[in-house]
Amino acid sequence: MEELTFEESIEQLEEIVNKLENGDVPLDDAIDEFTKAMNLVKVCNAKLNNAEEAIAKIVQDNGDIVDFNLKE
Repeated sequence: MEELTFEESIEQLEEIVNKLENGDVPLDDAIDEFTKAMNLVKVCNAKLNNAEEAIAKIVQDNGDIVDFNLKE
């Protein structure tokens, strides 16, 4: 799978959900679409986790990076 941006992944997920909600998808195709959707969810989750880790660091005036624990 090509590297997609978070926004592109979400857009593709929305398209898959719309397609599956219509119910006009044959079972084999629905399974394939569901598999694609689950892979996109993993990509989005990884990107969100990376963003959270980046945001959780604070740069002090002296340049030191300090963890800002969001999960207390």
